[in-house]
Amino acid sequence: MPIKSSAKKALRQTKKRTLANQAAGSAIRDLEKKLVKEITAKKTGEIKSTASALVQRWDKAVKNNIISRNTASRKKSRLQKIINKIL
Repeated sequence: MPIKSSAKKALRQTKKRTLANQAAGSAIRDLEKKLVKEITAKKTGEIKSTASALVQRWDKAVKNNIISRNTASRKKSRLQKIINKIL
């Protein structure tokens, strides 16, 4: 456990940031799972809306340094390839 007050504050901040980052990652993974289910069921109308929401989440995660820019770019590219095959 930290002894100095600045270390205590840093620990509080770290815990708060960790929870926020985990929530953001969880939301992204949930959308990814939902999209995979829609792709396997070939629900074209729902695929577009879910994909759009997922891209927005990726962009926001990049902005907040939760995932790297290259990771988001790679995932968006692969997603677009899949969507283009279906539609």
